[in-house]
Amino acid sequence: MEEAGFKGALIVGAGSGLSASLARLFTREGLRVALAARNTAKLAPLCRETGAKAYPCDAAEEREVARLFAAVEAEIGAPDVLVYNASARSRGPFVDLVPEEVERTLRVSAFGAFLAAREAASRMLRGGRGAILFTGASASVKGYPQSAPFAMGKFALRGLAQSLARELAPLGIHVAHFVIDGAIRNPGRIEPEDRPDSMLDPDAIALSYLHVLRQPRSAWSSEIELRPWVERF
Repeated sequence: MEEAGFKGALIVGAGSGLSASLARLFTREGLRVALAARNTAKLAPLCRETGAKAYPCDAAEEREVARLFAAVEAEIGAPDVLVYNASARSRGPFVDLVPEEVERTLRVSAFGAFLAAREAASRMLRGGRGAILFTGASASVKGYPQSAPFAMGKFALRGLAQSLARELAPLGIHVAHFVIDGAIRNPGRIEPEDRPDSMLDPDAIALSYLHVLRQPRSAWSSEIELRPWVERF
């Protein structure tokens, strides 16, 4: 991605959906790609396809996140693009929620984003440029019944993104939050034939991330909403 000047991307919370589409697109654009997940075995086919390198990491654990960035920096260079795509869910009637599961949801969805963004920003500030992209959801802007922990985590993620955008943009770091308002298509979940394009295509979402990375600094987006036609505003 020579016109934008980015050389390396780290995707935290990588899997077979949006993260895979981002890895393929970034690789085609000439970026070195690192993938982080608790289970790296599932990433082996994607690594073979793209040449990306996978690293084990629990995004909710400070030591593991610090170790992840140190390893990526040593092996392929400090990433100047961070995509935080990790999240967790705890569902059910509010009074029946298990506190430990709620805590885990918040740690992965929000605290992990803080940890990863802190490691990334400390490196990006050295060169005065970079991009930090957060993957949000419908729950970032509206809570749903029996899904309070997910909403809590995603609301916190959005607040983090807004605060960082205001603090880091003057220092050359582009921070953006993506509201993915709808279900993402994947090999195991596709829309019915009578409702074409009623699910978000992960390759199409990835193109929006790339567009944001290419934006001139004089007109940066700090938040993008993406939704299929079936979703209500």
